[in-house]
Amino acid sequence: MEKRSSLERLNRFLARAGIGSRRACDRLIAAGEVTVNGVRVDTPGTRVDPVRDRVEYGGQEVRPPDACTYVLLNKPRGYLVSAGDPHHDRKIYDLLEDVPARVFPVGRLDMDTGGALMLTDDGDLAHRLMHPRYEVDKVYRVGLDRLPQPETLERLRSGVLIDDRETAPAVVRVLSPAKDAVELEIVIHEGRNRQIRRVCEAVGHSVTWLERQAFAGLTVGGLKRGAWRSLEPDEARALRERVGLEVE
Repeated sequence: MEKRSSLERLNRFLARAGIGSRRACDRLIAAGEVTVNGVRVDTPGTRVDPVRDRVEYGGQEVRPPDACTYVLLNKPRGYLVSAGDPHHDRKIYDLLEDVPARVFPVGRLDMDTGGALMLTDDGDLAHRLMHPRYEVDKVYRVGLDRLPQPETLERLRSGVLIDDRETAPAVVRVLSPAKDAVELEIVIHEGRNRQIRRVCEAVGHSVTWLERQAFAGLTVGGLKRGAWRSLEPDEARALRERVGLEVE
């Protein structure tokens, strides 16, 4: 008799396929947007056979890869992270044509910001890396219009009010005090929209350029602008362990 593969919770199956986090997949299942072998299911705890069962979402078959794909891109400035704007001719996916899987960005970098951008089809990991509860570090190099005063640096470190809410404490140090090339390093673990630019503006400074040097311990050192690399298995395992996920 042919050996049957072990059953897997449907939400985990969908998350491994890159549909979203397990919680997001729970909502899709509860809304009746997923079918198993042609039958609509609405119970997130449903178990499926990943080999024999046919799972569909949005009318398309969903099948996770044998192993998830993890990529680090050194994003150039001027490239759009979203694939949805047909009017912009430079998108990060133009740089990722050789990636052997459909991967999605973990968070965002705005068009004018370059540097470390992780992409994956591991929905569970992506969700946790973006969640503020896990306090994943993001390291930025920031060019400013002028050198901040000591009290301004202390404000950046202690928290700045944006959107009626203070930012979490940050690590801030001056890398270059030169008048024509002021450069800071700012380490944060939040991921609010355009956060670095906005906190600097809130304390009276303009950002002249912005690069993310590292994300979750992954650095772009040695990686050319516009190039990408696959994460080593040890790196991927360490990320999953870091946010409390099973290591396979």
